[in-house]
Amino acid sequence: MQFSRPSLALVGGAFALAIGIVSYQIVVTTYRTTEIPQSLDESVVFLPPTQGVTNDYSKYLNSVQIESQQRAESARNKSMVATEQSLSNGGISAGSANGTGGLMMHLEKSMNLENLLLIDRYTRLDENQSRARFTEFEPNAVKLVNEEPVSTFSIDVDTTSYAYLRAMLNQGILPSKDAIRTEELVNYFPYDYAPPEERDQPFAAHVSLMPAPWNDESRIMHIGIKALEPDVSATSPANLVFLVDTSGSMDQPNKLPLLIRSFKLLLSSLAADDKVAIVAYAGSAGVVLEPTPISQRSKILASLENLYAGGSTAGGEGIRLAYSLAEQHMSASGVNRVILATDGDFNVGMTDVDELEEFISHKRSSGVFLSVLGFGLDNYNDDLMQHLAQSGNGNAAYIDSISEARKVLVEQVASTLITIAKDVKIQVEFNPALVSEYRLIGYETRMLNREDFRNDKVDAGEVGAGHSVTAIYEFTPANTDAGLIAPSRYQEEDSNSGNGFDNEFAFLKIRYKLPDAQSSTLIAQPVTVDDYYEMMDSAPRDARFATAVAAFGELLHGGRYTGEFGYEDVIALANDARGDDRFGYRSEFIRLVRMAQVAEPLDFPVENPLSESE
Repeated sequence: MQFSRPSLALVGGAFALAIGIVSYQIVVTTYRTTEIPQSLDESVVFLPPTQGVTNDYSKYLNSVQIESQQRAESARNKSMVATEQSLSNGGISAGSANGTGGLMMHLEKSMNLENLLLIDRYTRLDENQSRARFTEFEPNAVKLVNEEPVSTFSIDVDTTSYAYLRAMLNQGILPSKDAIRTEELVNYFPYDYAPPEERDQPFAAHVSLMPAPWNDESRIMHIGIKALEPDVSATSPANLVFLVDTSGSMDQPNKLPLLIRSFKLLLSSLAADDKVAIVAYAGSAGVVLEPTPISQRSKILASLENLYAGGSTAGGEGIRLAYSLAEQHMSASGVNRVILATDGDFNVGMTDVDELEEFISHKRSSGVFLSVLGFGLDNYNDDLMQHLAQSGNGNAAYIDSISEARKVLVEQVASTLITIAKDVKIQVEFNPALVSEYRLIGYETRMLNREDFRNDKVDAGEVGAGHSVTAIYEFTPANTDAGLIAPSRYQEEDSNSGNGFDNEFAFLKIRYKLPDAQSSTLIAQPVTVDDYYEMMDSAPRDARFATAVAAFGELLHGGRYTGEFGYEDVIALANDARGDDRFGYRSEFIRLVRMAQVAEPLDFPVENPLSESE
């Protein structure tokens, strides 16, 4: 059958229009089916795309979806233009070898379908896109015992780093290395260390030595501290002030709504005569609820439900008001605490970190302590919140799910609210007769000078009721060639000879103050050859599991000291030491290690091949 030239043009134009419409529908369908679940799960809060959100994951999704919309619209317009040109030019694209092939090539180029479908695969985050802020640090270096025999640091019971890491891994992303504080990964888990035998001591220390799982020539020193669990029924009523960030940045499902649900859980953990007040701050601060006994639960719940997000963030003003309210209603011998819940995005009023620290440091002498609960991935200012918690004789946690809220505010509520010792410092002196070099794993942001240990004016960390605190050293035995640092040329040959303490690897000292005390108390004990386990399998289960978690932190920092020890080795060690795992935390850890194996590292974004075609 013969076709006239006008007929051929009409057929070609219709074909172009059909291809353009179908292609556009494919693109739109692809875009619309990449939705994010908007319900709050028990283990992870997914972030729905929100215009203006700039967190690590939702910013990525927003940019992908917005760009997809723009490209789809552009593609549709280009296809319509191509159709009109095809009709006006007789249905055949210029330069084509044949009508149909040339038309398809033109449509493919104008629609750029391949690029549209590859956006999700190659668009990745880099650190400049993330507005989360963390204190920068480098992992602790190896120290020669002959040069620096003493290691001093403040304890850290915060768990922020682990929960933040979990939130990121649940999005398929490895956070920046500064977000990984290994001691907070290790201290996230409850350990079955024995409490003090005498109730006049706030905690007991236990030390285990064992082979390092990643180096046959080095050893692990595991220090486990268990705090006393007082009879909370005998304490006076608590005086709590909920300081709630209701600024515009909190208007996301994993922020203010999760915050409200979290505080509802805390109410269930309090006694009927405990009192709660609520202070909210956005552009300014105000008292939402005067101190109210828990027996009036419905009144407290109504105040929480009426909170909404909007405006700028006058965090400094809110802190001033919350402390003032807490001081006005002090409980003589009970818990007096401000609980700050925020993403840390202070942007009006008192915003200077040093000014905030100075104010909170001054207020801690009044007996009002501070707890900080962090929410959200975008705008998350961990650097500020860590400084505030440390200045306020307090603790910091990150709430990424209602399950984490239950852990912090229900299962471990006594540890969160009741401080049994403050300004707790650890000092370890290594014996050069048995140890040549060492390094502390973690605690980089908590290091102290040697002279700070006995200086009661130097602030340090707090221990809550029933808290377990863990510290891990790796060390190299003396008189071996396995050390990382070569001996000095002019070192005396007998410097590592016997010194009368040939059975002691180290000497452990701990200083602390009771909550109302101004001077510190010292407890000390030697670390001897009797504390050494020849085989890793025979070492205490908690020590082995903590070592697995520490190794995970080391790998996330690049594995500089762990040799060939990898993620599968971490999983094997953790599995072997999982034990009873009542709440499933250790099983979850193993799951996170597996997720880390396939997660995209935030520090090393994948190159976007679309950039060349823009």
